[in-house]
Order: sequence, then C-alpha cells, then structure tokens
Amino acid sequence: MANLLTLAIATAILVMIPGPNVALIVANSIRHGFRMGAMTALGITFGNALQLVAVVAGMAAIIELAAEALTWIRWAGVAYLIYLGIRTWNEPADDLSKVTAAPTMFWRGCMIAAVNPKTLLFIAAFLPQFVVDNGSASGQLSTVAAIFLAVLLLGDMIWAASASSARQLLDRLSGARNRITGGFLVAAGVGLALSRR
Repeated sequence: MANLLTLAIATAILVMIPGPNVALIVANSIRHGFRMGAMTALGITFGNALQLVAVVAGMAAIIELAAEALTWIRWAGVAYLIYLGIRTWNEPADDLSKVTAAPTMFWRGCMIAAVNPKTLLFIAAFLPQFVVDNGSASGQLSTVAAIFLAVLLLGDMIWAASASSARQLLDRLSGARNRITGGFLVAAGVGLALSRR
C-alpha cells in the first residue's frame, strides 16, 4: 500500500512540471474555457492510456528500437501545434460567450500524448518500479497504471480549471488572450520537439 501511495505522490509531482501536454491544456482552457481544457485533458489521458497498453503489452522495447523510424510522427505533431499557435496568435479576439466544447480538443490532446516518445519511455521505466515481486505482475501493473492515469487526469483537470480561471482576467485583455494562447500552443510544439528518447 505504501508503494501505491509513493506512486501517487511521484505522479502528482510529475503533473506539476509543465510539459507539452500541460501547455496544450492551458492554451485550450484560456482560449475556450474549462470544458475545452477538460476535453483536452481527457484526450491526453486517453493518449497516455494507449502508451500504457503498449508498455503492458511489452511494446516499449520494440518502439525504442523503431523510434528513429517513428520520429516523423512526432515532427508532424510539432508542426501542427506550432501552426495552431501562429494561427491563434494572429486571429482577432472572439466572443467567448459563444464558444462551445468540440470533440477535436479530445483528439488533439490524444495525438500529442500518444506521439511523445519521451512519455512512452518514461512510463516504461517508471511504472515497473512500483510492482513488487509477490503476486501477479500483470495484475499489479494494471493497478499501478490505473493509479498513474487517475492522478494524471486529476492533475490535468486542475491545470484546466486554473487556466480557465485566468481566462476571465484575460477577457478584459482580449487582444492579449490570443497571443497568450498562441504562445502556449507554440510552447507545446517546442516542448514536443525537444522531447528526446
């Protein structure tokens, strides 16, 4: 039990350190509000879940060997985020009261989380540390993965709520809102570009 508590604390600390995923959540929360930020967080959690499935299935070693061949997928994600950031930076301020949640935010979050090789290899190295020798390794790994995802989702939702709160202040500075959002999107792209194996 202490092992699982240590996992939860370590994961919470990990979530507090902003990376490409957090930058995307913050950008979408500032631009579109909490619902969009929450949808992005759910997409990121789903993308991380896909990586966890790969780890549990033993795919991490294969992906490490093929990472060079898959680099183009990461660069496509980088280009897309930077494109969104620049486009958002240059857009005129919009009326936030008319913005509604869109399913594309879920898939954007999923894509960014799923194509980040750094996260995959981190998960492959980090989670097995919390599996003890007594009992079923696959059952324990499933429990560890569930706790990891739950803490990630909770932390990402907190990021979305915090950024959404700042949105009201940014409403008064509507011209700056798109530049801040665009800056976070470009930062997410740069963070993904800097992700190394």
